[in-house]
Amino acid sequence: MSLDFGPAVALSCRECGARYDLGPNFACLECFGPLEVAYSFGSVSRADIEAGPANIWRYRSLLPVPVDVAGKQNMNPGWTKLVQATNLGKVLGLRDLYVKDDSGNPTHSFKDRVVAIAVEAARNFGFHTLSCSSTGNLAGAVTAAAARAGFEACVFIPADLEQAKIAMARVFGGKLVGIQGTYDEVNRFCSELIGDPLGDKWGFVNVNLRPYYAEGSKTLAYEIAEQLGWRLPDQIVIPVASGSQLTKIDKGFKELIALGLVEDTPYKIFGAQALGCSPVSTAFKAGHDVVQPVKPDTIAKSLAIGNPADGPYVLDIARRTGGAVEDVTDAEVVSAIKLLASTEGVFAETAGGVTVGVLKKLVETGQLDPALTTVVLNTGDGLKTLDAIADDATPTAVIRPSLDAFRAAV
Repeated sequence: MSLDFGPAVALSCRECGARYDLGPNFACLECFGPLEVAYSFGSVSRADIEAGPANIWRYRSLLPVPVDVAGKQNMNPGWTKLVQATNLGKVLGLRDLYVKDDSGNPTHSFKDRVVAIAVEAARNFGFHTLSCSSTGNLAGAVTAAAARAGFEACVFIPADLEQAKIAMARVFGGKLVGIQGTYDEVNRFCSELIGDPLGDKWGFVNVNLRPYYAEGSKTLAYEIAEQLGWRLPDQIVIPVASGSQLTKIDKGFKELIALGLVEDTPYKIFGAQALGCSPVSTAFKAGHDVVQPVKPDTIAKSLAIGNPADGPYVLDIARRTGGAVEDVTDAEVVSAIKLLASTEGVFAETAGGVTVGVLKKLVETGQLDPALTTVVLNTGDGLKTLDAIADDATPTAVIRPSLDAFRAAV
């Protein structure tokens, strides 16, 4: 079987540096550390990128995908809006604020980016079924991508997810299996299934395909820099579930610097968690290097990973860049969803409420400089988490169809 991973040349252990051939592997055999994709980049110019399609494949020369990937059956996510949030900035006291709104992806979350890369890896390895453990958004992204690319699909979720996310995962076909337990228990089950004959020829996008899948988050970094006129933001607020998205955005920024595509300017990375599932924030505030697992209890279910695999790396990046990891209550999440919607017309799911809520808190506590260019991520569509704002989802008034009744009501 001939493999084509573009500029990718190996898998490398993030702990000990051991290198392996490209394959469906995710853990180092020497130290059990996580594996990630290593590259040998050729010459890459801004002009080459700008001439590409208006999706993540404009960055194909920086990703572990074939050169001709843009012509394959794929969901073609990416190139979502970077909204200049002037109104929200005025409310919070920020001079130059942007919202990277990833709700514009095909299944309305950033997960389409990572799944698109995983699909190409699955093709390379000859898998016939796509699978995942999911807190919701990933399940829908996988079943949609499988339908488009001609794979079977079987995805696993905690049984108590939001109904909208369950419906989205199911409508694209394939099998949707609810597990009675937390996401961490679902993930452990999937790890067991990989070693069973039932899971032979299955590509678990966030397990045995994880090194490739995770690279999709780099495209957020690339897009933000390009949309800012090929410059890095001074400050960025990113939601933390497993922590992979934050670590890959940092990797993407560093690659742009190394390739000479942006100026090497300092940037601060801030992680955002919900208080009901905040193991990384707790460790950061306590000055710890170890992240202690917790049992999630929050409305932000897409971030409800109690044992985040990339938690220690998030701590390293926040400290190295001069950022922080903060958390907000569920009430603050709901308030932030409403604030973003009422100021910028962007309806965020609960994860976006977490990032905007943390942004507000960082400003109020003086951890974030209001004079600098700041980007906050919204990673999904509020229509997926309507229950969060259901108490206020009623008419302002119900009246008889007459002007007198209207005047009396308003």
